[in-house]
Parts: sequence; structure tokens; C-alpha cells
Amino acid sequence: MEQFDKFVSSTTLREENDSIKLYQNTVALACPACEEPFDDMVVCKNEFTSLNQTMPLDLCATVHDGTPVLFTHKP
Repeated sequence: MEQFDKFVSSTTLREENDSIKLYQNTVALACPACEEPFDDMVVCKNEFTSLNQTMPLDLCATVHDGTPVLFTHKP
């Protein structure tokens, strides 16, 4: 994903733990998959990661340097 550094520098880090980094899209960047603004970007740190959702979300996915990156969209 070519724009990864732009996404990291333009979003706000909200959570980091052993499994993920969660960035909030506070500037209405467009999702690289669907080109709609996304809510959060989740960067998985491990090969296997389990995510618990507290609400239904639409997801778009890509890979950066072999690492899964998810873009969430609230319906």
C-alpha cells in the first residue's frame, strides 16, 4: 500500500497493544479499497489476531509489508 505513511501521519493513534495499532481518521481520508472516508485503520502486528467488535462495521482490507491493515466503516 503506497499511501501507508500518509495514513499513519494523517490519522490519530487511539490504541496500541501487543496485537494491533488503532488509528482514527480525523481528517476524512479516503479508504484505499473503496475510496469512501473510513472511520478507523487497524494495523495488525501479529500473524494471527482476533478482533472483538462492539458494533457492526463494514470492513475493507489490504496488506502493507506483509501486515494486514483493516479500514472500518460504520454503517
